[in-house]
Amino acid sequence: MSNGQWYPPEWPDRIRALAGGTLTAVTPRRAATVLLLRDGAAGPEVHMLRRRASMAFAGGAYAYPGGGVDPRDEHPVRWAGPAPAEWAARLGLAGPAEAQAVVCAAVRETYEESGVLLAGPTADSVVADTTGDDWEADRAALVARELAFADFLDRRGLVLRSDLLGPWARWITPEFEPRRYDTWFFVAVLPAGQRASNASTEADRTVWIRPAEAAAGYDRGELLMMPPTIATLRSLERYGTAADALAGAPDQNLAPVLAQARLEGDHVVLSWPGHDEFTKTVGTGGGEA
Repeated sequence: MSNGQWYPPEWPDRIRALAGGTLTAVTPRRAATVLLLRDGAAGPEVHMLRRRASMAFAGGAYAYPGGGVDPRDEHPVRWAGPAPAEWAARLGLAGPAEAQAVVCAAVRETYEESGVLLAGPTADSVVADTTGDDWEADRAALVARELAFADFLDRRGLVLRSDLLGPWARWITPEFEPRRYDTWFFVAVLPAGQRASNASTEADRTVWIRPAEAAAGYDRGELLMMPPTIATLRSLERYGTAADALAGAPDQNLAPVLAQARLEGDHVVLSWPGHDEFTKTVGTGGGEA
């Protein structure tokens, strides 16, 4: 592996099984992840976590806070910003309930995994401090699914600030993967007064890092990443401030990116449309051809 592209050794066999009709693609689960940004001395920095090596999926890879939609994310929630119907149109979803769930998952998962909360007492304010034992107890209850996010906001008299999120990209896990996600990527700026922490049990390290620095680490093979992660990192490099990146969200293409695989003789060719750098040709022995 010349760079840090995450590539499971079982993929070629699964691709052949899918092509041969002995493997059935599972339906992807809706998910959301957030590229949390702040301004550093040398430009914008993004908050990243490293998945524990013991994780069954993408162990050791760097990623952003995020996760799957909780069915309760569709429950009525205290809301500020563009209406769910507007979000549905932007995200390419069937209706406002589905869009609300994806946005809610983005905010909830960011809080669960980094302690950063995109919510406030009013539609134009944000919580300044989410530290303390009472906050941690609520966060732990959310992680354990003992508390719905809507109930958490009600208890604290907060509204979800959907206007603090900018939709950035959409990637769908390849059809040959046993665990699939239809994931919307968002950008957000770290609210004033709040601090990000490693609150995730799935991560063994978190960093604030410039996108160009993280991408260079990937190119050297030092930082392991999945294609959506490095692709979104590269797309951030052009922005001079975190606010500039958030302002650039309306210009992003949200057409879903789904890996394509084909058989060419004894080789498997794997590609992601629009992202030629990730194309791989793998021989029968599992190595790159």
